[in-house]
Amino acid sequence: MEKDRDVDVDVDVDADLEGAKLLDNGKSTEAPTANSTTTKTKKKKKQRSEQDRLMTEEINQLLAESPLEKNVTCGFWIFKGKFYQLFANQTAYVLLYGIVGCIFSMTYAYFNGTITTIEKRFRIPSKNTGIISVGNDISQTMVSAVLAYYAGKGHRPRWIGFGLLTIVLFCMLTTTPHFLYGPGDDALALTSEFGALPDENATIEAIEEQRSKTLCRLNGRGAECEGNDGNFAPQLILFVAQFISGIGGSLYYTLGVSYMDDNTKKSKTPALLSLSYFLRMLGPAIGYALASFCLRLYIAPQLHPVINNKDPRWLGAWWLGWIIMGGLLAFSGVFLSMFPKELPRAAARRKVEENRRRRENQKLSLQIKENSEKAQLSIDLDPNSKSSQVEVKASFKDMLKTFKRLITNKTYMCNTLSSVFYLVGYTPYWIFTPKYIEVQYRQSAATSSMVTGTVALAFSAVGVLLSGFIISRYKPKARYMAAWNVIVGFLTVAGILAYAFIGCPGNESSVIVNIHDNSLNDSSVTCNSACGCDYVRYSPVCGENNMTYISACHAGCKGQHVNSEGKKIFYDCSCIPGESENSTAQFRRLTSYDMIDDNITLVESSNSFSELELLSSGQAMPGACPVNCWTQFVAFLAVMCCLKFVGATGRASNFLVSVRCVPEKDKTAAMGFGMMVCSSFAFIPSPIFFGWILDRMCLVWGKTCTNKGNCWLYDPQSMRYALNFTAAVFIAIGAIFDTGVWYYVKDLKIFDEDVKEVEMQIVKHEEEVTNEKNTEI
Repeated sequence: MEKDRDVDVDVDVDADLEGAKLLDNGKSTEAPTANSTTTKTKKKKKQRSEQDRLMTEEINQLLAESPLEKNVTCGFWIFKGKFYQLFANQTAYVLLYGIVGCIFSMTYAYFNGTITTIEKRFRIPSKNTGIISVGNDISQTMVSAVLAYYAGKGHRPRWIGFGLLTIVLFCMLTTTPHFLYGPGDDALALTSEFGALPDENATIEAIEEQRSKTLCRLNGRGAECEGNDGNFAPQLILFVAQFISGIGGSLYYTLGVSYMDDNTKKSKTPALLSLSYFLRMLGPAIGYALASFCLRLYIAPQLHPVINNKDPRWLGAWWLGWIIMGGLLAFSGVFLSMFPKELPRAAARRKVEENRRRRENQKLSLQIKENSEKAQLSIDLDPNSKSSQVEVKASFKDMLKTFKRLITNKTYMCNTLSSVFYLVGYTPYWIFTPKYIEVQYRQSAATSSMVTGTVALAFSAVGVLLSGFIISRYKPKARYMAAWNVIVGFLTVAGILAYAFIGCPGNESSVIVNIHDNSLNDSSVTCNSACGCDYVRYSPVCGENNMTYISACHAGCKGQHVNSEGKKIFYDCSCIPGESENSTAQFRRLTSYDMIDDNITLVESSNSFSELELLSSGQAMPGACPVNCWTQFVAFLAVMCCLKFVGATGRASNFLVSVRCVPEKDKTAAMGFGMMVCSSFAFIPSPIFFGWILDRMCLVWGKTCTNKGNCWLYDPQSMRYALNFTAAVFIAIGAIFDTGVWYYVKDLKIFDEDVKEVEMQIVKHEEEVTNEKNTEI
């Protein structure tokens, strides 16, 4: 049977060679017509399908007849056998790898969703939170390249499992502050087990106390500054946890994708890669949902709080989600580490290809050995083929040689530098998009989060899946994919420039900034100079003159009234003209009849004024004045969805170019080196850089006891221009480097069919050389 199979393969090779000669002769005698070109294409496709059929049969026979070797055995220790071997295939790996990626990306979203609760519990300043969050980027910068090099030469699934264990450790360390320091005395004091009594009025009083801090206090009892005297130890633990997660993340991303690419047909890689990307994209949405669920539970679930989650003193069970995600990662990590060093079908395919090459080389050697001393010439024509490369033992010297090869690889470096500039340019949209939507288009935080977390995600997911399956189906050449990346880059620049001109004029002129800074010893008297508003938080109110004020205190409002419907109105506002001609139809002024009907008397008012005088002065309602920015918001949303879709279509092609432009043995090291470069020059500095730009656009700063606080109010127009023009410049530079990739990638082979085509051409060339030598003799 094996002898017959060899004959079939040799006949098939002879037919290919003869067909190649005929085609070459045809080119030299007459110009090809449309019909002849179509016929040739169909013939090539038929030959390829026949070759694939024969190879599939050989692979199936080899799998059935060969004994199970150690490097293709699934499982470890007592967890081995036929049952586990059923999962040693590319489908099981891609699904499990994608699910693990989904859980891993959940951790980032969950951290962002619970960080405000952590800050409140341990009194962590926001600037320290920013330092904590870049801990994983710091570790990736330090170890990703070295780890990728050494682990890439070992058992990659086991190394991935080790990386996932470090992520489990990250989850457990993040919960450690809760178990070391407990829920906190303030939280325990609000439970029935510690003597607190249920009191519905207590929550109302707490809310009212919080609200009253925004009023103008003429008696000097203005809002007090809040000191940041939190414990340093929990902050250190959280930073160490983030640092450790970077180690696991670098192993997961670099080894996981390279293992997938090495153990699948090159033509299937784009579709499988897109599927794994899609599964990872689901993680953030699930992470935010888990954060919402956990924060609805009290920080000590076994106790019974006497307040509800609407109370400002409420602390949610921020630590619970980390245990859930850690358990899921530990469970899935064990199964992922069970995969063999090489999948059985991939190993069989490699052996079949080696046998075919050996037979072709022997056949050619027989033809030329009488006239040439190069009878032992190898015709292994794929420079990235595993059979043409000797496995080099990992060493520091070889690692330096590997990195030198990568740095001198023009295609790889252009692609890596392009990724760096793209990541820098995209940073403000990953981090600040919700804030951008709130500032520019006056949308709520819930709407902003929904847009970025669901709508944009859907378009990105469709783009990733569609591009992956199109590339797998049509197998475009490397230069076409590189050209598409250039087009994507310049389309993105055009879209970002469009962002800069989608503004809301009404939003940019509807806010009154009237700050009287007592710390400057300013003796001038203004409408709110006696109100003590220095430490009042930003809580905008809409005056009846249809202008927005920073807070009720800044509007000079000295009283508030909540009617039976739960609607609040601030009154006696010295900075708002009373009974203004600009009053909108939506604003209904508070009258003495309202006070009588609700059986409520005026509070926080001066006794020297009558009720009529107080109610005739300016009034305001909570929240910024409504500005109709819906048309501009829809336009922004349409452009954003188009950019998300277009940008996602370039992910698979960019990855294929990056891993095919380096030798097979350097693939994993190249991914780790690229991650190190991106972390060093994009992930760490870009948030700081764009944060600095945003700070320069700030109109109103909050104040703390010792320093300047967070920005309360941004200049929408300056923010829109500065943010988008700066991002567009970085992405344009990235597109220029993509043009360099397009130039250098012209001879790069992406798929198996491309490599086979080149092999046939070189075999034909060697035969022509042999014939010429025979003629000369």
